[in-house]
Amino acid sequence: MPVTRGKEAANPPPSASEPAAAPPDSRISADDSRRYWSGVDADVNGMLGGFPGVSRVDLRGSRSFLAKLGLGRTGGRKAVARALEGGAGIGRVTEGLLLEVAETVDVVEPIAKFTTALAGRAGVGRVYNVGLEEWRPGEADAAPPPYDLVWNQWCLGHLTDRQLADYLRRCAAALATAPDGTPTGLIVVKENLSTAGEDLFDELDSSVTRQDETFRRVFDSAGLRIVRTELQHGFPAELYPVRMYALKPKVTE
Repeated sequence: MPVTRGKEAANPPPSASEPAAAPPDSRISADDSRRYWSGVDADVNGMLGGFPGVSRVDLRGSRSFLAKLGLGRTGGRKAVARALEGGAGIGRVTEGLLLEVAETVDVVEPIAKFTTALAGRAGVGRVYNVGLEEWRPGEADAAPPPYDLVWNQWCLGHLTDRQLADYLRRCAAALATAPDGTPTGLIVVKENLSTAGEDLFDELDSSVTRQDETFRRVFDSAGLRIVRTELQHGFPAELYPVRMYALKPKVTE
């Protein structure tokens, strides 16, 4: 969800007599995160942390970003066969964006009450009510479909750096490929950015707001390269900046 600047408290530097503080992501608790989200209303206001007005601007920015990647809808034809939304919530992005460009969209969302309305929705495929750290493509399906697009927005802060790298590797392994095995699918990450010079832990929902350099380090460790990145424009000034990253697996010679 969008986050107001200064909402999280930066970790104070340790004194000379104190041990170095644990990294912010080490404080993440999946149980605490799910407890928070279980108490949130299943509507756009709940999903966006009290900023429902940013939804239209957000979707417009995302739509423009995909179009620049060649994934816009043209001539009434959808650009891809199958997409996946990680951390889908109530399906705001699935319904407002992904179903415009994909024939079928699968969703991963641990809070089952959020996905109730998506069941039976035209174009929505598999619904995985598990956390991103638990999702294993193909574990419940003998032949999981390859994904042309995997979209992740305002959800990756609930994963530790190691969990995030592992999750992204699984996403990469589930991407569609060309006949020669070259990945043709795309992973998109759209998340808040810390402007405090460090990653910040938020006790409210047990999440971390990462710096751009942290994301880039995690992407690299997951074997991914950035093919395009942009800042989201048009959000209120009191919110943290939001950046979009389009990622593909590194090509090995």
